[in-house]
Amino acid sequence: MAAALQGVTVLDLSRVLAGPWSTQNLADLGADVIKVERPGHGDDTRSWGPPFVDAANAPGKDAAYFFCCNRGKRSITLDFTVEQGRAVLLELARKADILVENYKVGGLRKYGLDYESLSKINPKLVYCSITGFGQTGPYAERPGYDALVQAMGGLMSITGEPDGTPGGGPQKVGVAVVDILTGLYATSAILAALYHRTQSGKGQHIDIALLDVQVAALANQASNYVLGGMVPKRMGSAHPSIVPYQPFACADGYVMLAIGNNTQFEAFCHAAGCEGLAQDERFGSNALRVQHREVLVPLLRERVALKTVDQWCRLADDHGFPCGPINTIDRVFADPQVQSRGMRVTVPSEGYGDVDLVASPMRLSGTPITYNVAPPALGQDTEAVLKELGLDDAAVAALHKAKAI
Repeated sequence: MAAALQGVTVLDLSRVLAGPWSTQNLADLGADVIKVERPGHGDDTRSWGPPFVDAANAPGKDAAYFFCCNRGKRSITLDFTVEQGRAVLLELARKADILVENYKVGGLRKYGLDYESLSKINPKLVYCSITGFGQTGPYAERPGYDALVQAMGGLMSITGEPDGTPGGGPQKVGVAVVDILTGLYATSAILAALYHRTQSGKGQHIDIALLDVQVAALANQASNYVLGGMVPKRMGSAHPSIVPYQPFACADGYVMLAIGNNTQFEAFCHAAGCEGLAQDERFGSNALRVQHREVLVPLLRERVALKTVDQWCRLADDHGFPCGPINTIDRVFADPQVQSRGMRVTVPSEGYGDVDLVASPMRLSGTPITYNVAPPALGQDTEAVLKELGLDDAAVAALHKAKAI
C-alpha cells in the first residue's frame, strides 16, 4: 500500500530535536528523508548519552536520544563548506521537494543554500527554517534553546509549586516540549505549503520560531491574560480554571482527578460517599468550585486518602469520572491501553539488530505508518544517495579525497 507521502523527497539539514522531530513525522508518513550530517561527527544527539544503543557489530555507538527522532531516514555525510560537497548538496536541493534547516539566521546564505538562492534553481522547493526567535525581530541573531524559550516564553512562570511553598519556584517541563511542539507546527506548515504547491506550482519559505511556538502554546493561560487581564501564576499541578483538576494522595500513592463538569463531580462524590458536597451550593458549578477551591480541595483530600490507587481507578470506571494513576515511564509502557495501541515497536537495524522505538501517534486508515527503517548509522547511505544522483565510483572517490564526504 502506498504511503501518504510516497514520492516526496525531504532534505534534512536540521539537528538535535525540533527539526528532526518534524522530518521524522514526514518520514513516518512515507517521505524519503535524506539526513545530511557532518563527516566524522554527525548530529549532536548521537553523543547525548548515556544511555547509548550499543551492539558488537555496530559501526558506532549512538545515544538513545538520537533514536527518538530519526527513524525512517537515510543518513549521508557531507561537508558543504567544501566546494565539492556544496555542489552535491545543490544537486540534492534541485531535486528535493522539501528542505528543513535550523541554522542561525543567514548562516546558510554564504554557501548559497538559503531559500532565495535555492528557490532560483528549484522554484517548487518548500523550505522550512527553524530558529529560536525567527528570521526577523531584535532577537533574530540569538541562539535559542528549549529551556531558554520555556523561560522567556512564560511556561516556567506557570510551571512548578507556588513561591513560598515547599519546592516552590519556576521549573521547566520534564520533556523538551517547545522543541517537540515546534516540530509539530513545522510539519503542519510544511504539509500546508506542499498542498498549496499542488495548486500554484510554487514552493515557499516557512519561518518557524521556538519563541513564537511557546507563546502560541500558552493557550488558555495566554487567553486568560489577553482577554481577562489575569497574569497566571504557578499553581503546582492544579488548574487555574477547573476544580478538582489536580493530583490527590491515596492510601498507597497518587491519582490525578480531572473533573470537568457537574455530572462528573456528582459521580465522584457518589463514589467517594460524600454526596452532600455535590448538593452544597458553594460547589454547584465549576465556577463556584474554582471560587471556593480552598474549602473544597481539603475536603476531597480527606476522602481520596481513604482508598488505594487501584480502588479509585476501579471506582472511576464504574461511576464514570476521569481519574488515573500517576505512572512512572516503565508503568506507562506496561499499561494495557498503551500496549494495545502498539506504542512500542521493534524495528530491524543493520548495525544494532532489532531495536525498540516509540511509535507515532498518527493512525491513518488508508495509508498506515510502517516501521521498517531504524535510525541510520552515520553516513550509512552516502554512496547509495550519490549514485542515485548519477555519480560513478570515480566521482565518489574524488569526493572522499576532497574530504567532502
